[in-house]
Amino acid sequence: MAFQKAVKGTALIGGGAIATVFGLSQFSQYRNKHGALVQVQAAEGAPVRKDHLPTREQQIEALQTSGEFDVLVIGGGATGCGCALDAATRGLKTALLERDDFSSGTSSRSTKLIHGGVRYLQKAIMRLDFEQYRMVKEALEERAHLLQSAPHLSAPLPIMLPIYKWWQLPYYWIGIKLYDLVAGSQCLKSSYVLTKARALELFPMLREDKLVGAIVYYDGQHNDARMNLAIALTAARYGAATANYTEVRHLLKGADTGSGRQRVCGVRCRDVITGKEFDVRAKCVINATGPFTDSVRKMDDEKVPNICQPSAGVHIVMPGYYSPDNMGLLDPATSDGRVIFFLPWEKMTIAGTTDSPTDVTSHPIPTEEDINFILSEVRNYLGTDVEVRRGDVLAAWSGIRPLVTNPDSKDTQSLSRSHVVTISDSGLVTIAGGKWTTYRAMARDTIDAAVREHNLQAGSCQTMGLQLEGALDWSPTLYIRLVQDYGLESEVAQHLASTYGDKAFEVAKIAQVTGKRWPIVGKRLVSEFPYIEAEVVYGVREYARTAVDIISRRTRLAFLNVQAADEALPRIVDIMGKELNWSDQKKKEELEAAKTFLYYEMGYKVKTDQLTDSSEISLGPSDIERYKKRFHMFDKDKKGFITILDVQRVLQSISVQIDENALHEILNEVDLNKNGQVELNEFLQLMSAIQKGRVSGSRLAVLMKSAEENLRRQAIPVDRSGGGL
Repeated sequence: MAFQKAVKGTALIGGGAIATVFGLSQFSQYRNKHGALVQVQAAEGAPVRKDHLPTREQQIEALQTSGEFDVLVIGGGATGCGCALDAATRGLKTALLERDDFSSGTSSRSTKLIHGGVRYLQKAIMRLDFEQYRMVKEALEERAHLLQSAPHLSAPLPIMLPIYKWWQLPYYWIGIKLYDLVAGSQCLKSSYVLTKARALELFPMLREDKLVGAIVYYDGQHNDARMNLAIALTAARYGAATANYTEVRHLLKGADTGSGRQRVCGVRCRDVITGKEFDVRAKCVINATGPFTDSVRKMDDEKVPNICQPSAGVHIVMPGYYSPDNMGLLDPATSDGRVIFFLPWEKMTIAGTTDSPTDVTSHPIPTEEDINFILSEVRNYLGTDVEVRRGDVLAAWSGIRPLVTNPDSKDTQSLSRSHVVTISDSGLVTIAGGKWTTYRAMARDTIDAAVREHNLQAGSCQTMGLQLEGALDWSPTLYIRLVQDYGLESEVAQHLASTYGDKAFEVAKIAQVTGKRWPIVGKRLVSEFPYIEAEVVYGVREYARTAVDIISRRTRLAFLNVQAADEALPRIVDIMGKELNWSDQKKKEELEAAKTFLYYEMGYKVKTDQLTDSSEISLGPSDIERYKKRFHMFDKDKKGFITILDVQRVLQSISVQIDENALHEILNEVDLNKNGQVELNEFLQLMSAIQKGRVSGSRLAVLMKSAEENLRRQAIPVDRSGGGL
């Protein structure tokens, strides 16, 4: 009876909510449909898209010699690049400056979702908040646009909401159906309910105990850094002078001829690569710097109060076997009330995010506390036969969300991601807040405000339906032509097609011959990922200027596996050195800078901290004896330590060959005191950490175990393993 009453009550409330939402949704769709017709008609007069992409050097030259720009955008994240694209396609003379690389900040460190925000819709309904509803509605419209404008970089993703209490089934079902209704004709696919058996069939890792069933709904997923870059490159093709590694030193001001007031009229900037400083003049300057919004606003007025409240969100990446290939998971209410997503991405699994107040920094660092919180929440939803190990965290990062401050709010979780456009007395236009999905709408509103404030001669927004870099001639089967025409591996061809779209052919053309029967071209940077050396060369053409640009944003290697990224770095630096004429000293500096980035910002430090020279040895007597015997198979002379020579001798006896440089790396992972050898105590610390799940995928542990077995019976050579000891 209680259950029936709950269902009836929920159904009545839900029915009223559905009717209300449906009416609002239909009105909004009518308005947007007619607005879209205006945009299509206006698009006929849009600027011509260039086939040739200017070099960075040509862009820097254009900034210095093109005279006064109509619009100058500060910030190369999704919103800033969106503003530049919007302005350029309206025919405005546009410049964009980014002090680091495009998407180097928050825009590359997201959950990789293109979504309207299920939880925001819940707040809108529960609080009868029309602003929250409007934000969700707009985000769902923009979700559809993003999926259409860059189909090679984005796709719909089914997300499962597991249900463990009967009363939650009608409650969540109504909420998800409302989400579909708000999307209206732009709903990706209709949500549906699963039985317990079917839910476990689709997501076999799920915790079975007390599972009632599940609800599946659809949102979008994308490669965020590549999407950001596609926006920047598209803006450049429409004539915007876009330059990364160009830092704004201060704002330029001049007296307004009419009122005599001081107005912002440009910036003083510095080319970070060469150190040269120069002025860039503009009728309108736009501040689109995300978490750094207030620092630019204070360049305009030191006394202005802050409008942004930064919030840190940590994500972790785990092996792909933690989730199905094409099904995500949503935990709508974690132990502290937050939301956790568990998603397949690039054949790995992303889990996150946290949400906590933070200071603004260019180099946010994931903490062990946040990583363990996410792991703990993941354990709650996975079956007992799936051991969630700390050592399976392959990468971790922290991103800073630029949330708009509510002065009365004490908790960033209650803040909306709605965006605000403000204009200072001196004419500085600032766009703050918002979310990745709505970057285009944010840019539209910003340029509309800029046109009004500065009396710029421009038409209406042209970006709705505009295809981004790589999308024009892309098709789902494009990768087959890459395999057939160039002799690329199928996995590599699929990766190139889904990363570069129709520009994948340009990458394939410069791919090196392997010298093998197959693949004919395409030398991989690391064996287990489809990234090839030609992408480094092409990345330089896409304005990459540091090794970090390549491992984190032109490819996503640093976000997928920090150890693999570290291994690829020497070759990446060599290739970039040839392309950019780096000296030996410059190459050394780049290598160290990239290693520092991996160590602190991508979770390598917290990963290596799992095994230190002070780590406990908590092994039983029988385990200690077993591991000592294994160790002494290599340490024949009972020295108490093993060296590369010891390992080579054993490998030679079982006819296994491993490159000496690779052996150095393998031993160095376990050589905690860095004396060039692995002592018995260090080996026991390693095996203890593996048993506790703090370390996985140790190549030395796998190698020694395999060698021990091979000495008993001849077996296959050992290559890199994913762990599983």
